[in-house]
Amino acid sequence: MALSIVVVIREDPLKTHRAVEALRIALGLSAGKNPLTIALLDRAPLLISEDTEDIVDGDILEKYLPSLKQLEIPFVVSSGACSEFSFASGFITRELPPPEIAALIAESDRVLVF
Repeated sequence: MALSIVVVIREDPLKTHRAVEALRIALGLSAGKNPLTIALLDRAPLLISEDTEDIVDGDILEKYLPSLKQLEIPFVVSSGACSEFSFASGFITRELPPPEIAALIAESDRVLVF
């Protein structure tokens, strides 16, 4: 039975390279047979926004985004994030209220938090 994995990213990509690094790690984890979900919290939804120009290590991020789209890795964001951030097309995003995000994390077999 495949183990579910959630990668939680809450680092601000405008202030630290850790958010882009977390996406890189998540992409690596997607190579396995385990279902993967990426939860983008706080300012982290900027990683999949249309404007990535001011993101720390944005040039590196641009290398990973096409693969994340092609692999159809699902992203979870907090309720209201779709109206706050302008997401680039092609990403599978789902808005959930905080209690449902917490439940998703609690029910997962493996969780990585950045």
